[in-house]
Amino acid sequence: MWSTLLHSNTMWVLLSTAILGIAAGVIGCLAYWKKQNLMSDALSHAALPGVVIAFFIIGEKNLLLLVIGAAASALFGAFLIQWITGSSRITEDTAMGMVLSVFYGVGVMLLSIANRSAGGNQSGLDSFIYGQAAAMVRSDVVTMMVLAGIVIFIVFIGFKEWKLYLFDASFAKGIGMSIRGMNALYTLILVTTIVIGIQAVGVILMAAMLIIPAVSARYWTHSFRNMILLSATFGGISGAVGSWISSTGSGLPTGPFIVVASAAFFIISLLFGKEKGIIVGYIQFKVQQRNSSELLAIKDGDAS
Repeated sequence: MWSTLLHSNTMWVLLSTAILGIAAGVIGCLAYWKKQNLMSDALSHAALPGVVIAFFIIGEKNLLLLVIGAAASALFGAFLIQWITGSSRITEDTAMGMVLSVFYGVGVMLLSIANRSAGGNQSGLDSFIYGQAAAMVRSDVVTMMVLAGIVIFIVFIGFKEWKLYLFDASFAKGIGMSIRGMNALYTLILVTTIVIGIQAVGVILMAAMLIIPAVSARYWTHSFRNMILLSATFGGISGAVGSWISSTGSGLPTGPFIVVASAAFFIISLLFGKEKGIIVGYIQFKVQQRNSSELLAIKDGDAS
């Protein structure tokens, strides 16, 4: 087990999934406060057709080009969601559900065709469904780390602007900030985070990597800054632990183990989080109830 961990390629994969987890945790906080958690799920599924179409065009598995194809497909999915919502009576969550299911269905159909083509079955495209970090080569790892690093940098360099955009858009617009530009930038970094993670985590579970660390962090703090830092920590640790467990056995998918690691953080946060965690909330309620009883007893004593 430890010899596997100390292998240089494993270390690179663990580092890349940890950085991916940090980026997903950071972007997940933006999605949480923008109330668009389902959007990340829709766009991750919408990325699958782009991966397969890019493979059909280039005829080989080049992660950077497949990511570009996935990004184009996901952005088209985001455009369709906005277009359907703006030009019809269909609500946004319904449009997201439609795009999610249709794009994923098309992606699986194209994937089955690709697997029957010459070289398609050996291309490893199936790893984009459930994720297979161990299948990544050094160039894939470098591509993932660079793009994840850019996403993290964009959020932290414009932290004040993101805070205004999420919590006081009217004031941000009043001081000249372009809300449309921020919407476009938000969609771009969300799509980038999704597409760089789909090989490691898979299109089905990528949304969990965005949502669960952010929701877990919310149980510990009301501060937006601290929530981002906690969510990034939870995401990074989950990415590294899930990849490590996946690397200990042949053919073990990475995505499910990363999600299980994230779920462990969520359960701990749900129970012990200092901001409305179930057990902590129960203890606080009992303490408050006891103090109220003691105060009432003192008042009754004074009255008698």
